[in-house]
Amino acid sequence: MATAQKSHTELNPIQVSLLRLFNRPMSESETLALRKVLVDHYSALLKEEVTRVVAEKGYTQKDFDDMLNGD
Repeated sequence: MATAQKSHTELNPIQVSLLRLFNRPMSESETLALRKVLVDHYSALLKEEVTRVVAEKGYTQKDFDDMLNGD
């Protein structure tokens, strides 16, 4: 029988700080700008991680082509 995992609901200090910082009215354009900043930040982190893993594994363009073609 599977046991249910308790979900983590406690906010970390950064989350609390962000909630306090943005506890004010914001326009739609401010909200979109903030979302873009967050997406750009996490996109850059992901790109760095992918670049590191590709270098670590020594993948080449041929490897990616083979993965895409199911070879």
